[in-house]
Amino acid sequence: MLVGILRYGGLGLLGAAGVYLLKKNPKPRTVWQIDPQVCVACGNCANYCVLEESAVKCTHAFAVCGYCELCSGCFRPDAKELNTGAENQLCPTGAIKRAYVEDPYYEYVIDESLCNGCGKCVKGCNAFGNGSLFLQVRHDRCVNCNECSIAAACPSGAFKRVSAEKPYLLKETHA
Repeated sequence: MLVGILRYGGLGLLGAAGVYLLKKNPKPRTVWQIDPQVCVACGNCANYCVLEESAVKCTHAFAVCGYCELCSGCFRPDAKELNTGAENQLCPTGAIKRAYVEDPYYEYVIDESLCNGCGKCVKGCNAFGNGSLFLQVRHDRCVNCNECSIAAACPSGAFKRVSAEKPYLLKETHA
């Protein structure tokens, strides 16, 4: 009986020491994010998120934007006419809103409530524009799954863990 008490007492002390060490040196908290320099806008963010509405949304780096009259991230490159008709819009949900700034400049804003994270606008902006549109995980929506299904389906490896202290990876300008 004394051996059993010593054995279980020793195990208890080891457990307490482990808890103490974890509290003393806590592991840094991480969250999922998309590296916009690596993302290929494959469309998987819209289809593989465990949430009904993806936690991934398009973001606009206004500092990079050219404020074009017709944005290549907003309008189809194969449009029969270059105009703002709905049939020419690239976004399947109408999440990109166009606002007049001053002649000849327009601002394109993403309505996140409509954005499904498909990346079509990002692909168009990278191919024909200046790359000011990019995808990011919105942490107020993301449940931070241990094994993210979007990360598992990401063909470019752009979906990765980053420090919760700096949870957003912003689009960099190429000066």
